[in-house]
Amino acid sequence: MQVLKGSLVALVTPFHESGEVDYDSLESLVQWHIDEGTNGIVSVGTTGESATLSIEEHLEVIKKTVEYASGKIPIIAGTGANSTQEAVDLTRESQVLGADYSLLVTPYYNKPTQAGLIKHYEKIASEIDMPQILYNVPTRTACDLIPASVDVLAKIPNIVGIKEAVDETKRINELIEISKKHETFSIYSGDDPTFYNSLTLGSSGVISVAANIIPRSISKICELAFDEDWSNAKDLNYVYKELYEMLFVQSNPIPVKWMMYKKKLISDIIRLPLTTLDEKYHEDILSEMLKLGIL
Repeated sequence: MQVLKGSLVALVTPFHESGEVDYDSLESLVQWHIDEGTNGIVSVGTTGESATLSIEEHLEVIKKTVEYASGKIPIIAGTGANSTQEAVDLTRESQVLGADYSLLVTPYYNKPTQAGLIKHYEKIASEIDMPQILYNVPTRTACDLIPASVDVLAKIPNIVGIKEAVDETKRINELIEISKKHETFSIYSGDDPTFYNSLTLGSSGVISVAANIIPRSISKICELAFDEDWSNAKDLNYVYKELYEMLFVQSNPIPVKWMMYKKKLISDIIRLPLTTLDEKYHEDILSEMLKLGIL
């Protein structure tokens, strides 16, 4: 199992003008991240538009991402679902396809209890002997996996971490304490604007949207933090403060795909019901990208 620490990009799924997955661009993105020092790739997570990919597309994107990475970088497959059996099936298939880890978002829309969440994750872990990362993002799922439940799940050997998108210091501190109790359990920030704060508290890295735009810088911030060079890490992180905020002026991945389009990395195609970035944001985002020298 490859070490999972540092900058883990929540990779977009590029599309052709026809709406089909653009595998040539996907291959280029994977190679770019390897070259830029990204420490891991999340394939078909929220940023990868998992909600609008068919099951066949979902698995094919994971398969191709694994192939393109050629073992040079860990691949974390997004396999969460609001059906426990579907999550089991996706996780099993991702393991067969060669993914190193799975990322399991809390079941969305059906709003399970904490007991239901624990049983959901216990079931997946018992069915597939693969390293699994919990993913808590209540602003999207209407479901919050609280630290007390995480503490129960962290005892399971193949549940190895959580991507936490709740940007509260108290919450992160509680999770860090859980990770100290369970040495094989790691905390990953799921919130770009506050991931530096999570690093100062002891997290193992970030699953980052911004890394789609500035992969080398996100990796460097993590590296500096792990070396306890806090002054330089803080200064570098502050440079991108406005960019982090701009990545979420509309629903992710609308802004990041538009920025990547402007960088000529992918086409500006996103699947309905999401639409391309509203023109009222174009000027400010372009200005910031030019200021940062990323265009």
